[in-house]
Amino acid sequence: MNMRKLVGRNFARLRKESGLSQEQVAERADLTQQYISGIETGKRNPTIETLYAIAKAFGVSHVELVLPDGHDD
Repeated sequence: MNMRKLVGRNFARLRKESGLSQEQVAERADLTQQYISGIETGKRNPTIETLYAIAKAFGVSHVELVLPDGHDD
């Protein structure tokens, strides 16, 4: 399982469910929009601290970002 892609898919789902733009998530998590874009596309490998910051921006547990989503890559 590719964890970067999994986190990216979960990130995209949570962002769309919350109605937030990448810019809004970046601002809330104190990250750059470019870094957020890299996470969402599965190109960046976020640290645990970054996962916590992103989860806090969404108002969810950090576990939501790493839960299996049924894809087998």
